[in-house]
Amino acid sequence: MIEQTWRWYGPNDRITLSDIKQTGATGIVTALHHVPNGEVWTIEEIQKRKVEIEAAGLVWSVVESVPVHEDIKKQSGNWEVYVANYQQSIRNLGECGIETICYNFMPVLDWSRTNLESSFDDGSLALIYEQKVFAAFDIHILKRPGAAIDYTDKIVQEAEAYFNSLDEAGIESLTNTVIKGLPGAEESYTLEQFQAVLDGYKDIDDARLRQHLQVFLEAIIPIAEESGVRMAIHPDDPPWGLLGLPRVVSTLDDAKTIISTVDSISNGITLCTGSWGAGYFNDLSEMAKELAPRINFAHLRNVNRDTDYNFNEDYLFNGDVDIYAVLKAIVEEEERRKQQGRNDFSIPVRPDHGNQMLGDVGQDNNPGYSLYGRMKGLAEIRGLELGIRRSLLK
Repeated sequence: MIEQTWRWYGPNDRITLSDIKQTGATGIVTALHHVPNGEVWTIEEIQKRKVEIEAAGLVWSVVESVPVHEDIKKQSGNWEVYVANYQQSIRNLGECGIETICYNFMPVLDWSRTNLESSFDDGSLALIYEQKVFAAFDIHILKRPGAAIDYTDKIVQEAEAYFNSLDEAGIESLTNTVIKGLPGAEESYTLEQFQAVLDGYKDIDDARLRQHLQVFLEAIIPIAEESGVRMAIHPDDPPWGLLGLPRVVSTLDDAKTIISTVDSISNGITLCTGSWGAGYFNDLSEMAKELAPRINFAHLRNVNRDTDYNFNEDYLFNGDVDIYAVLKAIVEEEERRKQQGRNDFSIPVRPDHGNQMLGDVGQDNNPGYSLYGRMKGLAEIRGLELGIRRSLLK
C-alpha cells in the first residue's frame, strides 16, 4: 500500500498531530522550519521533532523541505559551505531513520499564485493563478525593468486594465499574495528588496542554473546513497518562467535530464500533479509512467488550466489531470519494487492543497493547507487506491 502522509508545519501549525491522526494518515511530512536556510540540521533537533511526532502515534516519513540556499543556486557567496552543510543534514537525517527528502531548486519563489481565496460555487475557497493579474504585479507594481516583453500583447493590455481597477488595498493584497511564495515571507519585504533578490539572477539563465543543479546533485546524491536517503526534487510551481527567473524542473524532459545526471535511485523526483499539471503542455499520465522508477514521493491534487497560463486548483477528481492514471502508475511501480525485493517499495503520497471548506473558512490556514479539504482528498486517494489494487488482481 502507498504510505498515506500529511504535511504538518510543526508545533505552530493550527492543525495538530492528533487532528492528523484522525484523518487516517500515518506518516508526517514536515521540516525544521526554525533552522535558518543553509545551517546544518543537527541530530538533536531532528530527534526532538521525531520524538514529538512518534508520541502522537505517527512517523516522520518525509522531510519537506531541507531548503537549498540561494547561494547554492547562484554559486555565489558561501555556496560551498552551504553544500557541505546540506550534505551533513542528509547524513544526520539518515542516521535518524528519515529516508525521504523533498527539495526544490526554484530561484527566489517557492510557488506563485494571484488569489489565495478564490470562491467556488459550493462556498469553498481555493488558490488560483491568473496570468494577467501576475503581469499587473510584475509590470505595474514591482515595475521590473523590461517585464512587459515577457508577456503577450493581449496580456499586457489586460494587465494594465486590471491594475487600473485596483485601489490601494487591492495593490497591497496582490503584493502580499505574490510574496507569500518567498521563503521567509513571514518577514517584511519591500518591493525594492524583492527586486534586489531578483537581480541576483540577472546573469543566470536556464542553462547556467541547470549546470548549478548538476554540481549540487553530484555533491549530495553520493551522500544520500551512503545514508540510505532518497532525494525527491519538486517541480517548478508553476512550471514556466516568472519575473525573468530561470526554470529547470518544468517538463518531462527536465525531469529526465535531472535523474540521468546522477544515475541512482537516491536521485528521484516528487511527482506533484498540481505543479506540473498547471502547465497545459505536461501530460501527467505520461510523466507518471516514464518517471515511475524515480518517483520517491508524490503530491496529488488537480487543476483546471488553459493555454494562456491560467489555472485554478480543484477537487481531486475534477480538473485536467487524470488522477486515476497517475495513481495507477504509482501502484504498479510499488508492485515492481516489491518484485525486485526492495524494502523501500512503499511510496509516500500526500493529499496536496485542499479547498478551504466547512470549519476551516476564516481560520488561520497556511495557503492550501487547511484541514477538511485535504482530509477529503486523502479519503478519495485511499478509495481510489483500493479500487486500483482490486482491479489489478482480476
